[in-house]
This record gives sequence, C-alpha cells and structure tokens, in this order.
Amino acid sequence: MKLRKRRAVRKGQIQIIPMIDVMFFLLATFMLASLSMQKLDSLQVNLPEGKAEQLSADKPVTLTLTKDSKIFINQTPVTLETLATTLKPLLASQQKLIVSADSEAPQGIVVQAMLRAQTAGAQNFLIAVQHK
Repeated sequence: MKLRKRRAVRKGQIQIIPMIDVMFFLLATFMLASLSMQKLDSLQVNLPEGKAEQLSADKPVTLTLTKDSKIFINQTPVTLETLATTLKPLLASQQKLIVSADSEAPQGIVVQAMLRAQTAGAQNFLIAVQHK
C-alpha cells in the first residue's frame, strides 16, 4: 500500500506586477485631475521669461494686455477709461491683481493700466512670467 505524502503547504505570494499597474494608473489619474483643476482667467499672450514663486489664490483677478494694446479683465474687454469702474467690484474681496502683459506690449499702456488699477483699489500687483 502506497501512502501519499501530505501536500506541501504553499505560502502566499504577493504579485508585484499588478500592483505596479494599479499604482501607475492612479498616478496618471491624479496627474490629469490636477492639471484640469488649474484655471487662470486670462488670454494667451507671450509672457516674458523670469523666475517667480507660484501663486496660490482661489480665484485671482487678471489684467491682460496684448501686444496690440487691447486690455482685458478676466477675459472681458475693457478700455483705459472703463478699467477702474470695471475692476473696483472685483477687487472688493482681495487687493491682489495679476498683470499678464505680452512681452511685446507697449510699456506705456501697461503702466497706464496699472495706474488705473491702482486707483480702483489694487494694492499688490503680481506680474505673470513664463517659467524657463
């Protein structure tokens, strides 16, 4: 009579390959989600290059100046004459203003717009630059 040997007890194994796949999927998901959360209410302009700290604000007010001297507040077109009246209600909750001026915009129009924004109540100007 032949007796069978008892089955060898198998130890549990952790499969690393499926875990890597899941971690990569989660990483890609969170990266895409964080990119879609970033929102800046400004138009596409050529920003000058420079080093600056990242801005952390809930909903910033953006003053955009294009190279053909057009002025926008949060994508709303304004003129130099209506800039202060349009900007004053937006600056009621905060005194910071992001100035996003094209690198080819005339310097005079940028300075005039900043002076009008200052009369509307802007105390701090944050200049938008393109990171190198």
